[in-house]
Amino acid sequence: MGVRERPEAKRSANGRAYDPDRLFLPPDDDLAPNRPGETLRARLDASRRGRLSLALARLLGRRPVEDSWRRSLAAEMRVGAQLEGLTPGGWEVVHSIVLPGDAVIPHLLIGPGGVFCVQTEPVPAARVEVGEDEVRVGRERQPRPCVRRARRGAQRCAPVLSRCCGYPVPVRAVLVLSGAAETRVAPALRDVRVLREDEVAAGLGGLGGVLRPDRVDRIHTVARNRRVWFAA
Repeated sequence: MGVRERPEAKRSANGRAYDPDRLFLPPDDDLAPNRPGETLRARLDASRRGRLSLALARLLGRRPVEDSWRRSLAAEMRVGAQLEGLTPGGWEVVHSIVLPGDAVIPHLLIGPGGVFCVQTEPVPAARVEVGEDEVRVGRERQPRPCVRRARRGAQRCAPVLSRCCGYPVPVRAVLVLSGAAETRVAPALRDVRVLREDEVAAGLGGLGGVLRPDRVDRIHTVARNRRVWFAA
């Protein structure tokens, strides 16, 4: 009888290898290899609008949704790169978690400082006013509901992780404003942490004293399983 070959180690988006004997997941169910913006990449790849069609829409004053997807993708890539840079300090990150109803958690950060549901919002280099529920960007007429989105994402993540881990897993909401030149945050906003893109590494990486390494590993093992999010 021949010797069974050891399966190749699974690698995360930043190239970190995981022991395949510790977790048995079909490749399609393992979210660890997801790159930042994986869901947006898939949407852009599936779009049938060619360059000529997009250019014509812009000339006519329309705003193709693909342009919004590209801006969001660029923001998620930049923020994701900063989050992945925290892994030497004992942090783990899972990107592009799809929840029922097509909601997406861009980044879930797990480490010594706790668990953070990180939403990204691309904004022009302008002044940004952050209220308790909405964000006003420059001279835009309509406020953006990204504070509510960040809060709701954390609220959906916490019970899933708690149930699957077997103990309470609090999840804090983080909203990263990518490209903001200046931000003003309402003092009453306490349940959503607001950071500019250049504040991500220092604002989150230095946190600690919340989770032991074994719990970081356990929560990450649960979070990277696509199927646990079906009940979110």
